[in-house]
Amino acid sequence: MLRHELQPGKLFAGAVLVTAGVLYAGDAGGAWEIPWFVAVPLVTGGLCLAGAVALLTGRVRRRRRGRTGADPA
Repeated sequence: MLRHELQPGKLFAGAVLVTAGVLYAGDAGGAWEIPWFVAVPLVTGGLCLAGAVALLTGRVRRRRRGRTGADPA
Protein backbone atom coordinates (compact mmCIF):
# COMPACT_ATOMS: atom_id res chain seq x y z
CA MET A 1 0.00 0.00 0.00
CA LEU A 2 1.33 3.43 -0.89
CA ARG A 3 1.94 5.79 1.99
CA HIS A 4 0.75 9.36 1.92
CA GLU A 5 0.85 12.33 4.23
CA LEU A 6 -1.93 12.93 6.72
CA GLN A 7 -4.28 15.76 5.76
CA PRO A 8 -6.10 16.85 8.94
CA GLY A 9 -8.41 19.25 7.10
CA LYS A 10 -9.87 16.46 4.98
CA LEU A 11 -10.09 14.22 8.03
CA PHE A 12 -12.04 16.86 9.94
CA ALA A 13 -14.37 17.54 6.99
CA GLY A 14 -15.06 13.83 6.65
CA ALA A 15 -15.81 13.52 10.34
CA VAL A 16 -18.28 16.41 10.20
CA LEU A 17 -20.07 14.98 7.17
CA VAL A 18 -20.22 11.52 8.74
CA THR A 19 -21.67 13.10 11.90
CA ALA A 20 -24.36 14.86 9.86
CA GLY A 21 -25.14 11.58 8.10
CA VAL A 22 -25.40 9.66 11.37
CA LEU A 23 -27.69 12.32 12.84
CA TYR A 24 -30.07 12.15 9.91
CA ALA A 25 -29.89 8.36 9.70
CA GLY A 26 -30.93 8.22 13.35
CA ASP A 27 -33.75 10.62 12.57
CA ALA A 28 -34.90 8.53 9.62
CA GLY A 29 -34.74 5.39 11.75
CA GLY A 30 -36.86 6.98 14.47
CA ALA A 31 -34.16 6.94 17.15
CA TRP A 32 -34.42 10.71 17.71
CA GLU A 33 -35.87 13.85 16.14
CA ILE A 34 -33.55 16.27 14.34
CA PRO A 35 -34.92 19.51 12.83
CA TRP A 36 -34.31 19.83 9.09
CA PHE A 37 -32.31 23.07 9.47
CA VAL A 38 -29.58 21.52 11.64
CA ALA A 39 -27.62 20.35 8.58
CA VAL A 40 -26.87 23.83 7.24
CA PRO A 41 -24.89 25.23 10.21
CA LEU A 42 -23.35 21.83 10.99
CA VAL A 43 -21.99 21.26 7.49
CA THR A 44 -21.13 24.92 6.79
CA GLY A 45 -19.38 25.40 10.12
CA GLY A 46 -17.59 22.07 9.79
CA LEU A 47 -16.32 22.86 6.31
CA CYS A 48 -15.14 26.31 7.42
CA LEU A 49 -13.27 24.78 10.36
CA ALA A 50 -11.81 22.12 8.06
CA GLY A 51 -10.54 24.86 5.77
CA ALA A 52 -8.93 26.64 8.72
CA VAL A 53 -7.29 23.40 9.85
CA ALA A 54 -5.99 22.76 6.32
CA LEU A 55 -4.62 26.32 6.11
CA LEU A 56 -2.89 25.97 9.48
CA THR A 57 -1.47 22.57 8.52
CA GLY A 58 -0.09 23.96 5.27
CA ARG A 59 1.60 26.84 7.05
CA VAL A 60 3.15 24.57 9.65
CA ARG A 61 4.46 22.19 6.99
CA ARG A 62 5.83 25.04 4.89
CA ARG A 63 7.61 26.48 7.95
CA ARG A 64 9.10 23.10 8.90
CA ARG A 65 10.21 22.40 5.33
CA GLY A 66 11.95 25.79 5.13
CA ARG A 67 13.69 25.30 8.47
CA THR A 68 15.06 21.84 7.74
CA GLY A 69 15.77 22.41 4.06
CA ALA A 70 14.68 18.87 3.26
CA ASP A 71 12.55 18.06 0.23
CA PRO A 72 9.67 15.77 1.31
CA ALA A 73 9.51 13.70 -1.85
